[in-house]
Amino acid sequence: MTDIVTMLATNWISIIGIIIGGICIAVGVHFVPVGGAPAAMAQATGIGTGTVQLAAGSGLTGLLAAGYMYMILSAAGRPEIPEIALICATGAVGAMIMISVTMIVGNWVYIYGVGVPPASAKVDYDPITGDSQAPYVAPGTVGQGLPTVSFVSGVIGGLLGGLGGSLIYCMLMLVNGDAAISSIFAIGVFLVNAVLPSYNIQGTIEGFHDPKFKRVPKAILACFIASLLCGIIAVTIPGMAAFGGA
Repeated sequence: MTDIVTMLATNWISIIGIIIGGICIAVGVHFVPVGGAPAAMAQATGIGTGTVQLAAGSGLTGLLAAGYMYMILSAAGRPEIPEIALICATGAVGAMIMISVTMIVGNWVYIYGVGVPPASAKVDYDPITGDSQAPYVAPGTVGQGLPTVSFVSGVIGGLLGGLGGSLIYCMLMLVNGDAAISSIFAIGVFLVNAVLPSYNIQGTIEGFHDPKFKRVPKAILACFIASLLCGIIAVTIPGMAAFGGA
């Protein structure tokens, strides 16, 4: 028991970092435009898959980018705070690129394959461009494709997801210094904080202009608690290496 308390006291900064990372992921999930099965049939805006798959795809891409940058910067010693900021920025950019490419290719399919213009039924005018939406929404649908506002929202979601996942990875590396263990735990914590918001969203979401986006505070609370528990486990579980001379 004394060892556990000592570990928690020694690694409290890492636990806080994991909590912040988890909250970033939770908020980022709400930014990513998810259309599910209806979007796959061009009957709803967003990407035709689920929240967890999209969040995991962009976030794990960010983790790969962050891990590569960490490896480069750690060649001369364990990274300090400025280097950690650079690692997190690299992860954020990696996730942004992944989700951006996904949305661009999705729009190519909608526009040139299906033959429908990207349009949202949730707003009369695109909040980014000011373009009218109603004339382009196909009858019987709730929009289609990825209009500009959804695309911008998705990029923001990728940024937050990649940032959160990278921060968690860095905090775990500070605790144990083992890239394999840190990666496994970072992926686990990421998925926890991607699944919880998916229940909050309950299906599809277009982006920050969607009325469901107002549910974010509930997701923040749930993911705060989940990330706190994950952080405590990550710094105390036996085998998390390097503490005490491992």
